[in-house]
This record gives sequence, structure tokens and C-alpha cells, in this order.
Amino acid sequence: MRKKMKKENKYRFMPLLMALCVVLGIMIGSFYANPFSGNRLTIVNNGSSRLNNLLRIIDDQYVDKVNIDSLVDKAIPTILSELDPHSVYISAKDAQAAADDLNGSFSGVGIEFVIRQDTIRVQNVIKNGPAEKAGIIAGDKIVYVDGKKFVGKQVTNEEAMRRLKGPSGSKVKIGVRRYGKKGVVSFTVTRAEIPTKTITATYMLDDNTGYIKVKNFGEKTYPELLVALANLQQQGFKNLIIDLRDNPGGYLQSAVQMANEFLPAKRLIVYTQGRKSPRQDYTSDGHGAYQNIPLVVLINEGSASASEIFTGAMQDNDRAMVIGRRSFGKGLVQQQIPFSDGSLIRLTIARYYTPSGRCIQKPYVDGDDQNYAQDLLERYEHGEYFSRDSIKHTGPAYHTKIGRIVYGGGGITPDIFVPEDTTGMTSYYKEAAMSGLILQFAFTYTDNNRQKMKDFKQMLQLADYLKKQNTVGQFVNYADKNGLQRRNLLIKKSHKLLERYINGRIIYNMLDEQALDEYLNDDDPVIRTAMRVFAHNEAFPKKPGKKAGKR
Repeated sequence: MRKKMKKENKYRFMPLLMALCVVLGIMIGSFYANPFSGNRLTIVNNGSSRLNNLLRIIDDQYVDKVNIDSLVDKAIPTILSELDPHSVYISAKDAQAAADDLNGSFSGVGIEFVIRQDTIRVQNVIKNGPAEKAGIIAGDKIVYVDGKKFVGKQVTNEEAMRRLKGPSGSKVKIGVRRYGKKGVVSFTVTRAEIPTKTITATYMLDDNTGYIKVKNFGEKTYPELLVALANLQQQGFKNLIIDLRDNPGGYLQSAVQMANEFLPAKRLIVYTQGRKSPRQDYTSDGHGAYQNIPLVVLINEGSASASEIFTGAMQDNDRAMVIGRRSFGKGLVQQQIPFSDGSLIRLTIARYYTPSGRCIQKPYVDGDDQNYAQDLLERYEHGEYFSRDSIKHTGPAYHTKIGRIVYGGGGITPDIFVPEDTTGMTSYYKEAAMSGLILQFAFTYTDNNRQKMKDFKQMLQLADYLKKQNTVGQFVNYADKNGLQRRNLLIKKSHKLLERYINGRIIYNMLDEQALDEYLNDDDPVIRTAMRVFAHNEAFPKKPGKKAGKR
């Protein structure tokens, strides 16, 4: 009997407990269904996935419909900007273009173009490329793509790339308007892999001196270098200039491979180290074929990253004379991490150090990209481009292999400083250049006179012809009609600079980038300084002399 009563007492509160559970469940459900429950945000804020939770809440409860993908595209760069100036996000639509510059090729038709008056104008046609084989020439105006009219406001760089690029082997029908031809001329172009060269100029400056211009460091830079060196070898070069001015960098490995070609065995080229990245040394293997050739490296404030790795290896190993102005100062290593949607981030994972042990990363404040970006302007205003004494060394001093002093903490200071040439610089010239009027005039002139200039295949021939055409006078008239008032005294002072810029762009439009480099180098004070170094046998740095003892 007692057992029976205990059993009944045990279950007598069961209905009450079940009712309480139901009520509690309803209350909890009502609480979390309420969009204004502030405590819900507390739970989110305390969680480990606050960002994901935030996006989920916005997508679920925000008053208006939100494009979450677009929101993420805006949020990620903001987050990365709080780390350092070189950790960046690249959207899916920009990722392919970013990869093409470094991978050494892309699939397309093989033209360089500009957009003028809502029309694609072919500036250059890549030699032996699909467009050239199909019959398209420089100066053609593209007005139809695959039977659809392509002019007007719809013509943007992005849309043009989308329509003209495509899988290798695919075909695209292009309709053009051509000087001297009536109506639209149509061509069927079979797309192919188009090489993008990182070495844009290779030629002899004189009977003994070879010149190589490296535009950036991509996947194929080293093989391109070997081809360039073999070309110069056939012409009997005895001295070499490697021009890294305005080279923004690229692949670290390509810079290491290039440095290896000029160094004896077991020389440290660079090393990297980070919080989660143990030190990794990159050393020469001694197989380089040009270990003893007199070498000069040219740099300026636009030389960064992989350019500084190569330059630092040459300077710290006392292998070359470095000439120009202080380099950019990027000593951070990025790793590329792709996302499933095709976008990617380049995340800084380490710092790199030159053989002497210096990190040449210039100072920065987390999240302050604006001041970082203004650094080059501050250098200019401080007078650094015009006087070596104005260079501020913020890092400690280090020593090269033979004991020369070099500095870390903000770029690579050249062994021989060459100031920026400001002779003839006036407000008129600055406005003409910065407004884009010179580029516009150069293209218009090229387009109008292409038939007269098409037989000039060499830079010197075309340069001599242009010198007789008073291109400066023609530009001044053009600029005056387009809002830049004629100022005769300033024009006279800047005549040489104006002529150099105008004629250089016309030469580029008619020939190629190497022709432009040849033209500009012909009167370049940095090049002249390098030639004097070779003439005096000073390409190999000398050990600092011992200081005289006290008497």
C-alpha cells in the first residue's frame, strides 16, 4: 500500500511540470521571434562567428532587401585595411585580370586599345597575335562585336574585356571602321593565348653596354631574362644595365631566380620570416652564367617589393652599383588565398629581409592607409627627389659583405643618387600632363597621320621625322581649344619636356614599348650616370677605405 502511494505521489506533479515546459517553450520562442530583443544581439556579440551571424540577421530581418554579396565585398577590404597597407581583397570580377599580369598570358584577340569618344580604338596590335593574323591593324575603330553594335555609353574597359577575351580557340567577329575604307570591315578572329611580357625592352646602348627593362616580376620573368641575355650575348655585350624603375614587384621567386643568375654560390639572396612562417633562406646555387659581368641596377620611388629583393641582393652582396632614387619600401610578403566564388585575398604572412638583415618596409600605422599612400608625395615636398641629403633613414644601419653601410626601415637608398630632372618644369607642363591632354593629342595626331608614319619601322627614323613636325606648336593649338590657355613664356621654357613627352607617346602609338624606352633613354641623366660608371670601371663596389689613425 505504501509503495502504491509513493508511486502516486511521484507522478502527481507531472502534469504541472509538462505545462510549465510548454509555457517556457512558448516564452522562449516568442523572445527569439521578436526582432527588437536586444539580448539577442548580446548572444551574437559574445559568439565566435559574429560577422556571419550579423550578415545572417541583416539578410533575415533588415527592413529592405540587401545584396549580401555586395555587402561582403565592401566589408572585407575594410577589415583587411586594419592590418597593413598590402593585405588586400580582390573581387571575383577583378581576380582574373590581376592574375593575367603575373601569369604571363591571357586568352584573347591580342590588341592594345583606348576608348575615345565612346569608341574602341586599336592602339597597337600584338605581333603574330590573332588580331594581326586576321587583318586588324592599329588605328582601326571597333564598332561591332559578334554582330552587335558596340559604341556609345555601353563601351567601358570592363565590357570591352568581357567581349574580346574568351577561351583559346573560340571565335569572335569584329567589325571595324578603317581610314580610307567605306563602311564596316569585318574580321573573324580566333582567340589564343596572348603572352604578356614582363621584360619590355632589350637592346644595346652602345657597342659594349646592354640594357634590359623589367616592367614587373611575373611567372615567366626568368625565362624572359635568359632570352634577353642570350640576345645581348649575340651582340657582344660586356656591361649590363637592369632597369627596375617604376617596377611594382610581383613574384618573390622570380626575383630570386633572376638574382641567382648574377651571384656566386652560397650567397644569401633574401630571407622571409613571420609569426606563423619560420625563417626561410633563399641562396644562390652558383650556376648563374653572368656572375662576373659589370652590372648596374636602376631604381626609383616606384621600384617596390620583388624589385627591392633583387636590388637588395645585388647591393648587400656588393655585386652591382645601384643608381637612381630611394625605392618604395615594401618589405611585406603576401600569400594569395582564393575563395570559392573566385574572389581572393592577398594576406601578409611574413616580412622579407635582405642579406645584411635589413627589413626595408617603410613605417606604417595599422588602418591608416591614407598617410601611407601619401608618402611619395611627402618625399617630393620634402625635397628628397632633388637632394640625397634630404633622405630620411628611419631604420638602423647595416653592413654589406665588404663593409659598406646600408640602411633599413624605408626602401633602398642607391649607391649613386641622381636627382629628378626639373629643368623646364612649369605649371603649364604639369597641367598639360596631369589633365591628359598630351595623351589625347598624341593619339589624335597618330590617328590623323598614321599613313604618313607607317613606313618608319625604327625609333630613330620616326623621332627624326617628328622633330621636324613642330608637334609642340600643334599641341599648344589643340590644348588651347580644349581649355588649356596658351602661355608663351612657360611653353618656351618647357619646350624640350613637352616635345619629349608628346613625341614619346606618338612613338609608342606607332611602334611599341621598347621604342618608347629607347627614345626616353637617349637623353636620360640616370642612363648617362650608369655609362660613366662603366667607363670608370666602377660597377663593382669598392671596400670602404680605412680611416686614418690619430697621431
